[in-house]
Amino acid sequence: MISLDDVSLEGRVAVVTGAAQGIGRATAIGLANFGADVAICDRKAEVEDTAEIVRSGGRRAVVGQFDVRDPDAVGAHLDEVVAEFGHVDILVNNAGGGFQAPFLDINDKGTKALVDENYTQVLHFIRGCIPLFPDHGGSIINITSVEAHRAAPGFSIYSSMKAAVEQLTRTLALEFADRRVRVNAISCDAIATEGDNALSAAIGAGPGEYLIPWTRHGEPDDVVGAILFLACRLSTFVTGSTIQVTGGTDAARGWRRDGRGGWHVGG
Repeated sequence: MISLDDVSLEGRVAVVTGAAQGIGRATAIGLANFGADVAICDRKAEVEDTAEIVRSGGRRAVVGQFDVRDPDAVGAHLDEVVAEFGHVDILVNNAGGGFQAPFLDINDKGTKALVDENYTQVLHFIRGCIPLFPDHGGSIINITSVEAHRAAPGFSIYSSMKAAVEQLTRTLALEFADRRVRVNAISCDAIATEGDNALSAAIGAGPGEYLIPWTRHGEPDDVVGAILFLACRLSTFVTGSTIQVTGGTDAARGWRRDGRGGWHVGG
């Protein structure tokens, strides 16, 4: 029978990338609030602020300030995690980002940066953490984007890499099943974070008109709720899946509410 104990993360260790702000910070704090100790990293110094919040709640935190695209830095960080905690139970691959530009305007340097930030570093963390999971397994949660599921003019490489992470999620769910490591993804859209400067344009196209079916933008904690489900024992038979935390934009595919109780598609 399901009980409150199945929600608890007491005694678990979680690795969270991109934890200086936004979804990553909320994730680290949320996991700690449910009992987990956390290892967090980000290139921004504000990751230390996240650690202080975690520690103030009585949980332990290992902090790394580095660029997740650097595989040596990732390895050194995970060495610190092992030294402090001994193992890993949960990996949340949240770090990522991009910029808007036409495909033909992106040079080789920009291409490499987008691929490494949104895909290659995910590989580094998964490869590094898999040997650290205990025999009874654990949970890998990859944060992707609604852009993995629809055309994304101006975000061609970013969206392609998010789609690659979706495919990686499904494939590794099968490869790691015998290790009892579940691999799932969360696809996000319209989440109000410091990194989403275009959110206001996505909320409403005009008075009373919304591009988001749920009629409000999302908050980082909306994503954290799904992460907690995938991290705890409530989801022990869930693997290879993607949860849409988009306020309905993935389902809408261009349909939007017009403020008069009706819907229309297009401009």
